[in-house]
Amino acid sequence: MSVDTEAPARTGNRVAAILVSLALAGNNAASYVLSLVAARILAPGAFGELSSLLAVLVIGVVPAMGLQTVVALRVARSPSLSRGSLFALGLMTSGIVATAALTLSPLLVLLLHLGSLTPALLVTAALGPLTLLGLFHGLLQGSHRFATLAGLIALEGAGKVGGSLVGLVVSHSTAGALAGTAIGSLAVVVAGWRICGRPRPRWADRHGGEVLHTAQAMLALVLLVNLDLVLARHTLPAGSAGEYALGAIVTKIAYWLPQAVGVLVLPRFAASAGRRRVLPLALAVCAFLDAFVLLVSLALGPSLLALIGGARYAGSTMPVWPFALAGSMLALVQILLYARLADGDRRVTVLMWTAVGVETLLITTWLHGSATQVVTAAACTAGALALAGAILELRPRKPA
Repeated sequence: MSVDTEAPARTGNRVAAILVSLALAGNNAASYVLSLVAARILAPGAFGELSSLLAVLVIGVVPAMGLQTVVALRVARSPSLSRGSLFALGLMTSGIVATAALTLSPLLVLLLHLGSLTPALLVTAALGPLTLLGLFHGLLQGSHRFATLAGLIALEGAGKVGGSLVGLVVSHSTAGALAGTAIGSLAVVVAGWRICGRPRPRWADRHGGEVLHTAQAMLALVLLVNLDLVLARHTLPAGSAGEYALGAIVTKIAYWLPQAVGVLVLPRFAASAGRRRVLPLALAVCAFLDAFVLLVSLALGPSLLALIGGARYAGSTMPVWPFALAGSMLALVQILLYARLADGDRRVTVLMWTAVGVETLLITTWLHGSATQVVTAAACTAGALALAGAILELRPRKPA
């Protein structure tokens, strides 16, 4: 049965975009508040420990992003698809992630120089429900229930980050903060399960390979968004690396500003006709939103760094607009990635990981003489990747 991907959403597109944008912005703001509170409550060593473990959580939820994308596309194509089979897929993915995290916990203790195994185990306890939460996001997204999705996203911020804050304030420890993360995330999963109709698992239908493929591509995107910052830290002097970290905030702003666009258009990518109609518009909206960030960075120049980081950066001469350009290109890459994943094109995964390798090679072997060189490499890689993604879309894969 064909699916009318142009069926009206349960809220208007503009209202849905505003609601999802506000929910995503609220989550990002809450995470920023958590970092500020943790920096004031914890000793520097403990704050570094918590920050590194929260970074591990960001990487660990990549399978949840893959699960959400797969589920959203499957529901958009087949609204009558059994929720029980998808719930089983979510449970299986969550179990695999939690098991892998548990197995790697001792290694995490060694790599991050943790004082005990407890924080690593608490990360595992949080990753299980956070992965399953991707299923409920996908069910709502694929059903065009964007207002409800925005509510669940906001609830996720309140549960996950709010739980972390409560645990941190009560215990004044990394373990307490992570315990709050795990408990809050579990509460949000229960709420998501109820919102999505309390599905029961049916184990006859599995699509683990599809989730794995999508998660690989999403992991490459997450790496590209953060790779230049890591490589700048590795190759640049400490002072330049500090300036680069501030510039990277502009990259993140440009990347995250159009996030709601991807959430809204992904279900419409489920059918080829819908993708061809919606993709140019989605790319145009992303470009329009990020043009504002680019113009501001051009107008304010290096003084924007002082505005973000304070008076100590008032004398900086590092240009900021390349950071805005890099984030803008990555926002376009994300939309094109969704389009190719919706078409089942596995070439895009190879393309994404090739870009990771190229950027790493450029910065480590050649373009690392200054912060400007590093961000130029990142922006050029992202731009080339966006162009390659557009070419893949214009020249679709041949049918098997």
